[in-house]
Amino acid sequence: MDTALAVRARGITKCFGAVVALDGIDLDVPQGQIHGLVGPNGAGKTTLLGLLLGLAVADSGRLEILGTPVGRVLAAGDGVAGFVDGPGLYPSLTARQNLAALAALRGRAARTAGVDAVLDEVGLTDVADDRAHGFSLGMRQRLGLAAALLTRPRLLVLDEPANGLDPAGKKHVHGVLTRLATDGTSVVLSSHRMDDVEALCSEVTIVATGRVVFSGPLSKLAAENRELDYRLLTSDPRAARRLAVDTAGIRVVDDAGPPHDAEVLVVRALVPALDELVMRLVRAGIALRALVPVASPLEAAFLALTEQQGTTR
Repeated sequence: MDTALAVRARGITKCFGAVVALDGIDLDVPQGQIHGLVGPNGAGKTTLLGLLLGLAVADSGRLEILGTPVGRVLAAGDGVAGFVDGPGLYPSLTARQNLAALAALRGRAARTAGVDAVLDEVGLTDVADDRAHGFSLGMRQRLGLAAALLTRPRLLVLDEPANGLDPAGKKHVHGVLTRLATDGTSVVLSSHRMDDVEALCSEVTIVATGRVVFSGPLSKLAAENRELDYRLLTSDPRAARRLAVDTAGIRVVDDAGPPHDAEVLVVRALVPALDELVMRLVRAGIALRALVPVASPLEAAFLALTEQQGTTR
């Protein structure tokens, strides 16, 4: 047992009839870390989150949460909170009444954080007395986060926590989760938004068809030998194109999708070849005004790994 880990899973398998939802899953989540869980629809993410929350039990394998082995009991352990498939709310009650009802159900465990305190923490103080049925999707997600924070959990499990949030709301929720991790709370979050995962998570697990196809630091994904497409905006697009064609390891791509602009050069390369192209542009006196990946390293790895896994099943 490793008490430095908030979650330790080994060989977790879960089936629903003939459907294998999880197939030998291994997962490590250190304490005080925000860990991303990504994968295509039907990959097994929701099932795995449900196991962490005690909503289901594994058919086989070993699972330890906050240093305690999880048995065959359908109950979330002390110090664990969150939601899967959206938060469960009472539509006819106000935000404050929803949290008060949940606090009453949870008894002593919810007294470590007051209702008004968590409403303020997630930025819902101004709508505390509005009924939940009138809330937008983003506001419901924030109220679900507030409900999870009532017990001040040491492990927070969240399914698409930024779903439906506007930019200001997303920034606020990101700040809440970052502060929680800094204070020692472990967070496991599932998201289809790669930019959210990259902004928040230090490590990520990619699952496909019930199996882990990658787990580790985001930096490891970026460092692996995968070519990425990059958009280059320069002061002399024609000269930049000629240099790109003449640089070893660089392929010019003309169909990388929108925005398609004659002023923008799209190249495919590994990082070392891209570095060489940038140096050659500088030596030629060509100003580099923008250099951005068409898809982030996480998104590119996600597509490559999940497509590869799909062809092997």
